[in-house]
Amino acid sequence: MVSTLITVAAIAWLCQLALGGWQIRQFNRAFDKLCQRGRVGVGRSGGRFKPRVVVALALDEQDRVCDTLLMRGLTVFARPRKITGLEGKYLQELNPDVIFPQDPLCQNALSLALKLKHG
Repeated sequence: MVSTLITVAAIAWLCQLALGGWQIRQFNRAFDKLCQRGRVGVGRSGGRFKPRVVVALALDEQDRVCDTLLMRGLTVFARPRKITGLEGKYLQELNPDVIFPQDPLCQNALSLALKLKHG
């Protein structure tokens, strides 16, 4: 009985490692593509028992959003995706409270991403 529990725990841990590595590879690929588009700002929010949120924005030379990335979730099944409706907007037009009215974690992550350095 004990050896069965240890075996199941070891298999679950190995699955967690494999799926976590897969998730990181997917995020890194999406982030690399984003970095090729322009200057990038990244924000992260969340905690140990709240869904983590990562928001990244790529800006062109005129400070307009040319690409986005959003990843949120508690598990290894979270995948990077686009934030619809932001492409083409100027940096000064972006208001986290308007873009994510019901999601304080996304608001916080976007606020941090908007604090990117000029130049």
